[in-house]
Amino acid sequence: MKPHIIKVAGTASTNSLLAERAAELGHGSVIVAGEQTAGRGQRGNSWESEPGKNLTFSILLKPQKIEARRQFELSMSVALSLRDAIADIVGAAAEITVKWPNDIYADDSKICGILIENTLSGKDILHSVVGAGININQRRFVSNAPNPVSVVMLTGREHDLDAAMEAIAARVVDDFDRYEAVVDAENLRQRYMSHLWRRKGFHSYRDAATGESFEAEITYVDLAGPMTLRRPDGTTHTYAFKEVAAVL
Repeated sequence: MKPHIIKVAGTASTNSLLAERAAELGHGSVIVAGEQTAGRGQRGNSWESEPGKNLTFSILLKPQKIEARRQFELSMSVALSLRDAIADIVGAAAEITVKWPNDIYADDSKICGILIENTLSGKDILHSVVGAGININQRRFVSNAPNPVSVVMLTGREHDLDAAMEAIAARVVDDFDRYEAVVDAENLRQRYMSHLWRRKGFHSYRDAATGESFEAEITYVDLAGPMTLRRPDGTTHTYAFKEVAAVL
């Protein structure tokens, strides 16, 4: 479908603005801002974005079949769509993966952050506001974010933001609509696993509760979202979001 894209020069948060207008706007509507002054990321982090250089936007999804208890399926669908769209733009310049639960990485650097906010009614999702920031044409980052990268830094050339926005929004909405038509959760989970950052081998992690650093490999991500890690001695532990962090 051709997305309904609403452009605003600036706003504090596209997620907040779209949430305010969710009742009047249809499924697949998009708000994209030239400048976002209070963009939010996971864990309450802010998102650095030079005005006019990147994509900061929110997409409205109105699920028909995905119930509230299955919210992570929506998250996986969105993350995979954004991964695929960015991979198409970047080409062979970097491997594009999903960092659990839903950041998008180019090799070992963050190129896209995602924040999904669901409004629930009983067992149903009334609507989902999918906020994302994608680094496109920004060449220099000045915040204390540890590992940002942009499309222009990878490819050496700038990209048309309007064309990229239209293609990305269409992909997210069309992929989600196709998923709701079949709802094959296990196939979605396996595709998600296949595109995970650090999906092979042992890597460094830190337990958020104890502060312990350890080596482990990803063995499983559940349909509800928790990730299971296995240490070299064979012991496994399953973590919910925010309970464990990858060490870069």
